[in-house]
Amino acid sequence: MTSLTQPPGIALPPVERLRPGLWSIPVPLPTAGLRHVFVYLFETDAGGYLVDSGWDTAEAFDALGAGLAVAGYRIGDIRGVMPTHMHPDHYGLAGRIRAESGAWVALHPADAALLGQFPREPAEMLAGLNRLLARAGAPAGEIEALNRVALPPGPMPAPALPDVLLADGDRPDIPGWDLRAVWTPGHSPGHLCFWEPANRVLLSGDHVLPRITPNIPFSPVGDADPLGDYLSSLDRLDDADTFPAAEVLPAHEHRFPDLTGRLAALRDHHDQRFGEVLAALRAADGTATAWDVCRQMTWSRPWDRIEGFMKRAALAEALAHLRVLERRGLVREVDGEPPTWRLLAS
Repeated sequence: MTSLTQPPGIALPPVERLRPGLWSIPVPLPTAGLRHVFVYLFETDAGGYLVDSGWDTAEAFDALGAGLAVAGYRIGDIRGVMPTHMHPDHYGLAGRIRAESGAWVALHPADAALLGQFPREPAEMLAGLNRLLARAGAPAGEIEALNRVALPPGPMPAPALPDVLLADGDRPDIPGWDLRAVWTPGHSPGHLCFWEPANRVLLSGDHVLPRITPNIPFSPVGDADPLGDYLSSLDRLDDADTFPAAEVLPAHEHRFPDLTGRLAALRDHHDQRFGEVLAALRAADGTATAWDVCRQMTWSRPWDRIEGFMKRAALAEALAHLRVLERRGLVREVDGEPPTWRLLAS
């Protein structure tokens, strides 16, 4: 995981016509890191269709409306919304767009199933966070500090559920376009990229970004292996016969031409992470908690300066790397209070 923090006051990129009938619209985010998400508009005779939607804030909704106006559209002209995944910066405005326009909203079944499972009460969210911290071996003082990180002041609203489920290979109903859904789990269980063969563009969501690496969470459920899924998804896109991409259109940062090179760089990044995890275990005589492993890994800033959400995300990512190494037979989780991770003889 890497983070990108931009100083305040930096203007959003312009609305751009990328190809005939295809536009990028930057929509601001209410976060301290990434400042915007790109919403992509596909023009048709029937109306507009969106990939991603933006966070559900008044500022984002207004910016989306202003961006659509540059392309000659209104919110009410939208006929379909295809979030790449269910995170709030991508899915958040989908329900509001649907309410104003009557558009259908599509999502992969794996993410659709999760929408109704996420806790809505702050106390329930905090309990889940504390279970993760305790499993990782976080010291009591750190747990207390992370508990003070701002949570929603009240219950979260129920998310808008999708109207359409898009599985791998499905072609959403967009007149005049041959868009294909490509299932790329990892960053979320149901993350989708979209391949548009006529223009040879890949809309990559958060799966492939040009400079930063998407956070890969840890799932405490069963033997789920989100990082393993992510790496397999990278390999799947590394097929020039199936995806001869001339340009990649990500959800954040900027578009770029070299899909193959970026896929290789992302794999190298995670290989380096695996090396750091194994080195941390060797330095601890072969056994350590996930928290102690995480402290020895390289992050975008020193561990003691990472706070709040970023520290939780780093810890979850360290656990995800440990899970992959466990699946590869290199480490084993040992029950205890807290559990520890043991390096196995190679």
